[in-house]
Amino acid sequence: MEYQPLLVRVPHIQRKSRFPNLTLVLAACAACIGGTFQYGYNISIINAPTKPVQSFINETWIHRYGTNIQDGILTLLWSVIVSVFTLGGFIGASVGGTLAIRFGRKGALLLNSVFALLPSLLMGLSYPTGVFELLIVGRFLIGLNAGIGICVQPLYLGEIAPKSLRGAMAMGTSIFITGGILTGQVVGLKELLGGDDYWPMLLSTSCIPAILQLLILPWFPESPRYLLIDKGDDIQCNKALKQLHGSESYHYEREDMEQERVAMLGVKPKKPWELFMDPNLRWQLLTIMLLNCAQQLNGINAIYFYANYVFTRAGITVEKIPYITIGTGACECLTALTCGPLVESLGRRILIIGGYSLMTVWCALLTVTLTFQDANPWVPYLSMSCVFAFILSFGLGPGGVTNILNTELFTQPARPAAYMIGGSVNWLSFFFIGMIFPFIVNGLQQYCFLVFLVNCCLVAIYIFFAVPETKNKTFLQIEQEFQALYGSKRNAEDTSVGNLSEL
Repeated sequence: MEYQPLLVRVPHIQRKSRFPNLTLVLAACAACIGGTFQYGYNISIINAPTKPVQSFINETWIHRYGTNIQDGILTLLWSVIVSVFTLGGFIGASVGGTLAIRFGRKGALLLNSVFALLPSLLMGLSYPTGVFELLIVGRFLIGLNAGIGICVQPLYLGEIAPKSLRGAMAMGTSIFITGGILTGQVVGLKELLGGDDYWPMLLSTSCIPAILQLLILPWFPESPRYLLIDKGDDIQCNKALKQLHGSESYHYEREDMEQERVAMLGVKPKKPWELFMDPNLRWQLLTIMLLNCAQQLNGINAIYFYANYVFTRAGITVEKIPYITIGTGACECLTALTCGPLVESLGRRILIIGGYSLMTVWCALLTVTLTFQDANPWVPYLSMSCVFAFILSFGLGPGGVTNILNTELFTQPARPAAYMIGGSVNWLSFFFIGMIFPFIVNGLQQYCFLVFLVNCCLVAIYIFFAVPETKNKTFLQIEQEFQALYGSKRNAEDTSVGNLSEL
């Protein structure tokens, strides 16, 4: 389909301020609290009640069968409780895009919050009812909730944000993931809900973010792009834009959306398999699949695994390690907050290339310091510094920018399907690393970081050569730049659209 550029310009339009409307910020927070916050929170809180839950399973087993549970069966059941979360997440990511198309971005988020209430109830009832199987069902359902949330919520943020602040707004995804992880670490302390008697209450607290979202998000509008391009509702689109961007400055965003609507006129939302068959989207699709896979396989999980060992060798007592671990969560959360302004000033490419490059360096140094831990008393402190440096590099680069590129590399009809594919790859990689990681660590010990070093280095090289900068570009301009780089079946005159919007 050939796109004819819009020649009518609104003379009084002013470019957007670098400061977002307060309503826009509050809408993003309302979406995030029941979205990616749940993902980070439910990853984090499951670590605290390991021993109490295993004791509960053993007591239930004795009550049912009159004998202690075998260690192998206990380990298997606990592994299922932990890992079934990723299975639910994979299924959630696979259907998230479909829900976003059918119910809208906001509607899908509200429906998803309802899903979070049931697993919270099931996990809370597991102890008083003496049914540990409820923990498995609850973890699966809360994983489903997290999978849908991590698919739909970044989609909503990317579509409500103005072009000049799209990167900073999309960082809300990473900020709330890391905020969820940090909150879970704090709530899981023994002084709070991490005590042996409070684990059912701890696992039930997932209902709190869901309730908050159900109370707050209805006050904010649906995605204007969804209303205009998918539903063709001009009146509601303008109403949403005025609410999100202000009645005096919404015209510029409306104009960008109008160009995209004309370009996509008659194009229906794509299914995931249609993206694989579209040659014009081949490199964008390859890029998000690679980035989502690398986000789980870049060594961040190994860093957290080795953190306790490094802290112990540095002389930190076992009782104090949970508090130092909170420091790692705070470190990642801080970098997510810092990345917002940087991503709009430095751009996406330099942050993600720089992040992966620095992670390559820290992997090499950490391998050396872990190998020579006993060489000198100060070496463990150098290892501890490398741990924090790696987390900082991850947060400033791939931890935040990956979610931004998921939004920016696709136009409206392809974006939900792209999120389904990217999210599914992310969750599959999460499950894969969870399964093989113990074998990698046991087999290679500290040299496992050399595997992650190669991964980080290769991703940095790929981004450097294959992905253009997307900062301050419309979704159409980004699509046309990929077509110009890798060949396109569309008419070359379509590139005039991008030039017009720069005027």
